[in-house]
Amino acid sequence: MLSQSLIDQIVSQVVSQITPGAAPAAPASSAASPAPVPGAEQSSAGLEDITSPEQKAVPLLAHPADRDALIRMKGRTPARIGVGRAGPRLNTKTMLILRADHAAARDAVFLDVDEKLMESLGLFSVSTRCADKNEFVTRPDLGRDFSEEALETIRSRCQKNPQVQILVCDGLSSTAVGANVPDLLPVLMDGLKAKGISAGTPFFVKNGRVAAQDRVAEVLGATVVCSLIGERPGLATAESLSAYISYEARVGMPEARRTVVSNIHKDGIPAVEAGAYIADLIETILKARASGVDLKK
Repeated sequence: MLSQSLIDQIVSQVVSQITPGAAPAAPASSAASPAPVPGAEQSSAGLEDITSPEQKAVPLLAHPADRDALIRMKGRTPARIGVGRAGPRLNTKTMLILRADHAAARDAVFLDVDEKLMESLGLFSVSTRCADKNEFVTRPDLGRDFSEEALETIRSRCQKNPQVQILVCDGLSSTAVGANVPDLLPVLMDGLKAKGISAGTPFFVKNGRVAAQDRVAEVLGATVVCSLIGERPGLATAESLSAYISYEARVGMPEARRTVVSNIHKDGIPAVEAGAYIADLIETILKARASGVDLKK
């Protein structure tokens, strides 16, 4: 068994690596919290959020040649630069942030979108042929189609032959949907209405892939279909949303016929700005009667 004094010494060493410049931890009986990084987010337990932008902005190199320049560089990219090392391995803080970002990415894929959030946005829900998230990840083909029951729900609850049909799909990031759609969708719908464009009845697709929009366009007779869908999360962000827009979409059509607006998140294209831009883009697609590479011709 390790003695209490040895345990306290190990904890002190770990804390000093997690929070650069922090004083060694005192024994458990009189321990004080490490000095927080200015502006860093904290949990309800008073612990600093090591994945916060403020924490990630702190260089971990012991003796950088130009610390100010390194800080400016870190402020311009989410890449893991200036992380330093401890012998042949990563610093403890770098490894913990990496594992936390990886956990956030996994959660984005496997957690479900909050149904109450979709209801608050006035969206009804249907599911693709995927029974659960595991099947969704392993069977992309089932995420592109619907059961006859789901198709009947779409037919009965949606406006027929709209100029534009909006879908919200969880895709590979439920986190992206929750973080962006509440701000993006109202701006998009208002923008289309202001332009005199019929936007149909938007709804939510659970376990949906991009090409699910093709089946919906055929069933409803939509001229343009736009899917707001969570993108595959990375270690830089798990909140990236994209809009896939297709003119006269049909099942089996080439992917090159889709127009894409990507990187919609707080550190990319803000959701509100994206909503306004997508409305303008849809207006252009309707006038040109083309999308994807055909729009460039």
